[in-house]
Amino acid sequence: MTAIEQEHERAPDSEAASAHEKVQEHLQVSASNGGGFSEEIGDTCQFVTFIVGNQVFAVDMTPVQEIIRVPEVVRVPLAPPALDGLSNLRGKVLPIVSLRRLFGFSEQVYDDATRALVVDIGQPLGFVVDRVASVVGIEPSKIEGVESIRSTINTDLLLGIIKNVGGHAMIMVLDFAKLIAREFVQIEAVSRQGISNSSLRASDDPAGEEASDELQLVSFDVDSQEYAIAIDDVQEIVQVPETIVRVPNSEPYVLGVMILRSRLLPLVSLRSMFSLPPQDASEHSRIVVVSVGANSVGVVMDNVNEVLRVAKSNVDAMPGLLVREGDLADISEICRLDSGKRLVSIISAGNLFNHSSVKEALRSMDHLHDTTQNDSASDLDNEISDDEQVVIFRLDKEEFGLPIDSVQEIVRVPDELTHVPKAPPFVEGVINLRGVVLPVIDLRRRLGLPPFPRSDRQRVMVFLIAGIRTGFIVDSVAEVLKIPKSSIEPAPHLSPQQGKLLARMANLEKQKRMVQLIEPDGLVERSDIDELAGMAV
Repeated sequence: MTAIEQEHERAPDSEAASAHEKVQEHLQVSASNGGGFSEEIGDTCQFVTFIVGNQVFAVDMTPVQEIIRVPEVVRVPLAPPALDGLSNLRGKVLPIVSLRRLFGFSEQVYDDATRALVVDIGQPLGFVVDRVASVVGIEPSKIEGVESIRSTINTDLLLGIIKNVGGHAMIMVLDFAKLIAREFVQIEAVSRQGISNSSLRASDDPAGEEASDELQLVSFDVDSQEYAIAIDDVQEIVQVPETIVRVPNSEPYVLGVMILRSRLLPLVSLRSMFSLPPQDASEHSRIVVVSVGANSVGVVMDNVNEVLRVAKSNVDAMPGLLVREGDLADISEICRLDSGKRLVSIISAGNLFNHSSVKEALRSMDHLHDTTQNDSASDLDNEISDDEQVVIFRLDKEEFGLPIDSVQEIVRVPDELTHVPKAPPFVEGVINLRGVVLPVIDLRRRLGLPPFPRSDRQRVMVFLIAGIRTGFIVDSVAEVLKIPKSSIEPAPHLSPQQGKLLARMANLEKQKRMVQLIEPDGLVERSDIDELAGMAV
């Protein structure tokens, strides 16, 4: 940390008016005197001077909260081009803005000298500068107006000019209030009026009655065989943690326990439950958290495929000859997909909890609670969590989330999409989803991200928007996650489109993750709804 960073502390509210106010007052008096100097106004004011490109600028120190190294950021689609992304500053979301890009200067790779000035005028923003020069004290009367350079430089964002200070012939005083109002007008509006919680709620599914004839399932693979479980029995889907605590004297199929948001979760291996060869967890492995009543258990799968909506007419009971009692009674039904070419075994959550391995895992948890010296784990198990369940998917390196209730299903991207002549430009094509024509939109294109070649990891997420089923192609679906509502906050509104579509953000500080939460109703413009309705037949 530099001496400048160590020196800086925000001025208390009881101090005199900010330099911005004093300079404005001085310049108004100066203008009334025909441009001449006014008498001195108040005390010396503190400015932070910094370099951007080959120009020297200054900003009143009062709204500068701190000076930090440029942090890692999460990129935000549909945001102004000058925004690098959002960062986590001690648990708070901080937008990071490139002043080079804002001023139209050429790009430059950040180095050890690059800093971000955290300026708070309504909402904190981090402005990236090439280098912080110094802190200087200037009397307002020594700051000149910008009339002399107006013919050669755009002075709309300048408050005044400081000459011959700190070895610099001319320092331009930036008016950050004007800069923010011009480039980030949405921020000021949101900071005044806040966000209505009611506007952030997912809309009710008007197709609820129709959906009663279908099963909604989460499908997954174990040893190249496809299984599924009712989505109502799935609390969430998470990645396999680096650390799993082994439980002494437990059976081999009990992997141990993991900490999931400060709670202990027993883990079992579905491979071991089905007497299949063991296999180390990979990057594709997932834990499906299954619940029955007050009990929860994490079941490790080779990978999770998709969310299926299956007509009950395509679901058959397990043939009588194959029905077994005891540990082999987990599979209760078989569903037929792709005209019977694809068979998926449906696992009953109720039967699963009667499996000896799950019973053993739950007993191990009881034993762990009884023997541990720290009884906080049992206390935590009794806590009632206030969480929001979302489906996490990825576009490029960033994570996005959608309310699980808004996701109709998740399917593989077909080898070919049928392109419809004269279709709206935002529509990638259509697919036949169980006899229904489904318009498909590339979410990358919708969010203004660069295109990406088709891959096996991509999925089509199906939503019901204004009564119309619409599919969106995403790079991959990662997990179903329960996020504490205390970790969800309004996202900085940086543009009208971004503010409507990405109004909230989950700031998971302990996991060093930031998940941008999408509002499904904002995925398609109202003006485009009628065109989509004409394609969905």
